[in-house]
Amino acid sequence: MKKLSILGSTGSVGTQALDVVRAFPEKFEVVALAAGRNVDLLVEQIREFRPRYVSIASEEDASVLKDRISTRKVEVLTGEEGLISLAALDDVDTVLCAVVGRYGLRPALEAVRAGKRLALANKESLVMAGEIIMREAGKNDALILPVDSEHNAVFQVLEGRPLTNISRIVITASGGPFLNMDLKELDNITVKDALQHPVWSMGEKITIDSATMMNKCFEIIEAHWLFQLDPSRIGVVVHPQSVVHAIVDLMDGSSVAVMFLPDMRIPILYALSYPERYPFRMVRKLNLEELGTLEFLPVDSKKYPAINLAYSVLEEGGTAPAVMAVANDVAVAAFLQGKIKFTSIVKVVFQTLLEYKNTEVFDIQDVLDAAEWAEITAKSIIRAMGS
Repeated sequence: MKKLSILGSTGSVGTQALDVVRAFPEKFEVVALAAGRNVDLLVEQIREFRPRYVSIASEEDASVLKDRISTRKVEVLTGEEGLISLAALDDVDTVLCAVVGRYGLRPALEAVRAGKRLALANKESLVMAGEIIMREAGKNDALILPVDSEHNAVFQVLEGRPLTNISRIVITASGGPFLNMDLKELDNITVKDALQHPVWSMGEKITIDSATMMNKCFEIIEAHWLFQLDPSRIGVVVHPQSVVHAIVDLMDGSSVAVMFLPDMRIPILYALSYPERYPFRMVRKLNLEELGTLEFLPVDSKKYPAINLAYSVLEEGGTAPAVMAVANDVAVAAFLQGKIKFTSIVKVVFQTLLEYKNTEVFDIQDVLDAAEWAEITAKSIIRAMGS
């Protein structure tokens, strides 16, 4: 039985991971849960899954939580230190890191330092500190299992194949809600519009990243670190149906694709159950006759300028990817709060990078310092936009 610590348990990936646990109670035990501010849902999860440890973002919410679970033997932790503690628990072997944004970085790092199996759903940790995390994983025999459907698909194809057999990998993008919208209309997009993803049901942050295609920018960088591939061997294609999640081109001219219906519980289960596969009756199986046509389109870099950032920041290296990730965090939050236009999200990221003097990465503090600078600078750029 795998013993789980689920970080981000009340978010989209976290709640779907608990669906997986419900389907296989004999395979998984929930030892720890960590949430942000959703006390009500966390209380429900504690009652159902009976973890021994929980963490929540603030001391105020922790006080409320303790009152509501006073009859249960649960240790309550708080803040980032709580996340880090739950990532390194002795009685946990698998950590699912589904914390949103840059706040997943340090828990992911501590999980691999502790030699855990890390089921990674947080994009920003590898974007910001991929070299450090992969190095620490190697030193501590920690296995990183990607949860993103695209990387999970690539992982499945590459398993047992030497990299010398691989020509390139292609990850797919849905194109988000504005795939067929005229470029001139993008300035008028509302928050409600941007949150209407045509295929996936996700949290607000990743839904906006999908609409700008910043998520694909992150995924190119993730793929570079996860699979040790040169960026020139990583491509992106728009696939509106989101059924083919990745394609791996082999040296002999053949290609291998992984297909499943857009349901995050499928890659979550594989990441948690690896190397085994369990019969998952909770999800619908793929029926090609029902699907009919599958489309594959080139990425329009004018509509999705974020896509080019991946290659430029990878070439630049250093702390530039961390600055990009944090600037995007700040810009997405500003858009959701109605402070900037949808098209300004990527502009804020570009402008923040233009103002940054890149530095080398020697340890995690270099990344955290760059992140702090990026947050301050991006907020300043946003204020200037509104003046």
